[in-house]
Formats: sequence, C-alpha cells, structure tokens
Amino acid sequence: MIAIRNISKTFGTNAVLKNISAEFHPGKVNFIIGRSGSGKSVMTKCMVGLMGVDEGEIDYDGRIFNLLDKEGKKEIRQEMGMLFQGAALFTSMTVEENIMFPLKMLGNMNKGEMKDRVNESLKRVNLEGKNSLYPSELSGGMQKRTGIARAIALNPKYLFCDEPNSGLDPQTSIVIDNLIRDLTHEFQSTTIVISHDMNSVIEIGDNIHFLHQGALWWKGDKKELLHADDNILSDFVFPSDFMKTIRARLRGM
Repeated sequence: MIAIRNISKTFGTNAVLKNISAEFHPGKVNFIIGRSGSGKSVMTKCMVGLMGVDEGEIDYDGRIFNLLDKEGKKEIRQEMGMLFQGAALFTSMTVEENIMFPLKMLGNMNKGEMKDRVNESLKRVNLEGKNSLYPSELSGGMQKRTGIARAIALNPKYLFCDEPNSGLDPQTSIVIDNLIRDLTHEFQSTTIVISHDMNSVIEIGDNIHFLHQGALWWKGDKKELLHADDNILSDFVFPSDFMKTIRARLRGM
C-alpha cells in the first residue's frame, strides 16, 4: 500500500498541493482525476521522487520514501513500474532494448536473464516476437503495450500509469484498460492511474481520487461516483447532457 499523509507543495506563492492525505491499495486500480492544473501530475511526481514535498509523508508499506537516503529510495524504485504518457519509448532503440532499459538501470540480472524477462513481458502484453522492431514500426496501441511491457519488466509492486489511453481510439483504449486491470490483479500491485478518460474510470476504477484546486475534493469507488451529489465533481465527470443521461441510466442499473 502507498499512503500519503498531509503532503503540501508550493511553487513561489502558488500552493499546488494543499495538505493531501490518501491511501492507494494493492490489487486495485487507483485513479487520480481532476482538471488540468488541479495538482495530479505534481502529486504523482512527488510520490515517485521526481519532486520533493514541502510537508508531509509518502509511505510505501511502512517506508517513508521522502525521508530515505539515495540507496533507500533506489530500493523502492526497483519495485516501481512506470508507464509514461505517450509511451515515451526511445525511438533509437528496438522494442527489446526499450524493455531492457530499466533492467539494466535498476535490476541485477545477467544478459540471459534480462532476455528471458523481456520475452516474458512481451508475452503478457501479446507482443511476442516483436523484439527487433523499432517504435516507428508499431501502431499507437502497440507502442503503449510496449510501454506497459517495460513498466512491468521488474515485476513491480507499485505501478504508475500517466494518461495510458492518450491518443488511442476507443477500442484500443479498452484493450489497454483491460490489460492494466488484469496485470494489477496478477501482480497484486498498487496501481495508480492519472487519467482524463472517464470511460476508463467507470470501467476499471476501484478507488477514485478527485483533486480540485490542489486539494483532495472527493474520494470513493465507481458506484459512489455515479451517485455522488457534488456539483463540482459531477460537472467534471459528466460535463455534457449526454453524459448526464448515461449517468442516470447507470444509476438505475
């Protein structure tokens, strides 16, 4: 489990995160949603150590990440997998080389073990035999699946996904959603997804955290989301009359 307690982050006079506390549970797909500028990305960057917090604690199963030394943080990072927005593959590297990258940086495997792990990761995302292809030779969905393969190469205990469906068509988005959900259950990882895709939130969101103006405004599960009587939350999740009609139908099911 990841727990954040009373974390705050300020840039100059701009309070981006305001005393936020939340828990993210293993074996669950935990969503962070909110409008652009609400603090989602900053909060995630603080959680993975790309930014420091001004106040508060970031707890990884009893280890206070933001208080650890370099070696202590490296140990936790070896337990993380990250899927970046747009897959963020190295264009000059093959699929295999992209997936090997975190194994070389953070793992302790020999070349044969790394090769086996690459093939195992590719099998899990249905990309067997694509080792020698370059990102330019892959479709958008295949690039995203390669990014997921790289993210799970270290068998992560904690999996972070930043806008995993960005730029994908609806059918491919469903494939990626199902893959994230299935891998979360397989690994029993603590999965955190930042997303603007409300279909994904409603389909696979186990726990949902809504940030508004730097504060944790609402949290709950997808059933509670459908029945929440909060205008700020509802206007974000169901912004159009069509979406409000869909919500009403889902409430009645």
